[in-house]
Amino acid sequence: MWTVHGSLSASTRLHSEVVSFQSRSPVLPRSQIKCLQTANFSSIWGTKAETFSFSRRIAAVESPWCEETILPRLRCPPRRKVWGFRIFAVLQWNRRPQLAGQVPRVVVVTSGKGGVGKTTTTANIGLCLARLDFKVVAVDADVGLRNLDLLLGLENRVNYTAMEVLNGECRLDQALIRDKRWTNLELLCINKPRYKMPLGFGGKALTWLVDALKKRPEGSPDFILIDCPAGIDAGFITAITPANEAVLVTTPDITSLRDADRVTGLLECDGIKDIKMIVNRVRSDMIKGEDMMSVLDVQEMLGLPLLGVIPEDAEVIRSTNRGYPLVLNKPPTLAGLAFEQAAWRLVEQDSMKAVLVEEAPVRKSFLPFLG
Repeated sequence: MWTVHGSLSASTRLHSEVVSFQSRSPVLPRSQIKCLQTANFSSIWGTKAETFSFSRRIAAVESPWCEETILPRLRCPPRRKVWGFRIFAVLQWNRRPQLAGQVPRVVVVTSGKGGVGKTTTTANIGLCLARLDFKVVAVDADVGLRNLDLLLGLENRVNYTAMEVLNGECRLDQALIRDKRWTNLELLCINKPRYKMPLGFGGKALTWLVDALKKRPEGSPDFILIDCPAGIDAGFITAITPANEAVLVTTPDITSLRDADRVTGLLECDGIKDIKMIVNRVRSDMIKGEDMMSVLDVQEMLGLPLLGVIPEDAEVIRSTNRGYPLVLNKPPTLAGLAFEQAAWRLVEQDSMKAVLVEEAPVRKSFLPFLG
């Protein structure tokens, strides 16, 4: 794995994982990107070393400048200071992701096993899509144990739910809660936690709500994200009925993978063929110690396109307790950047592929003070 020493400057709004080497040349167009590799960045300022352990894709462009200037410097020995160029992320702020597929796109976020991060994924990806200037409606389909309003910080504003809309007690726009930070993100809760789910509510009722969202006078949303409850019982069947896409959230452990494989079969039987996978709570130190399955092993076991890899981050718990989504943190965290990249791929119906990268052995000197 490459280790590049230099000065790294990154922005708080990362909308692309493409990393470009640039000295005196302009921003590289997408047409010149030749190959993508994986690298870890280690940036040194003076005597303090700060290591960015998250992976980035390095874009090697098809140009003599790259082949003559960049590639020889990438092969420099470790602990050598490289001068003359900077490394920074090309954020692609000058373009908006191209929305693929038929609008609105109804996406269900499911897993089968509880506690793997479905609600966290729905909240952060929904807010990322809103920041990309898309209209998003997040539907919390977990009736008895709803938590999406807590993660978005909207728990005190839930006055009406979808059940009041179906009973004729309020209008649909009264049940939709608009986020004050990003007004193109709205939340719809199915029911209040202290009430039981009526026997008449099912897949047809949720499909009617989705159709009503499509026919709103304000215009149809671009994305309708459905937070699916855990398990494969009636709540799961209700949540996946109106969806035409699915995001399967799993963790790299055998219990989550077995449930994810079962849920994949149920989604395909229901007619949902566009299924992508997010691997959550990945720890690179445990993978190196062979105590946790790698992302490549997870992808080979499930055989699904990979939408994103979310590293383990303690900031997730802090943001959840504050009701402040992770992607709004400044400076951005590793998990927040991974959610933004996953949202970008979801918009363009793209996917990533896990690759096996062998690390070069570290040469140590026989004298400790020489490194």
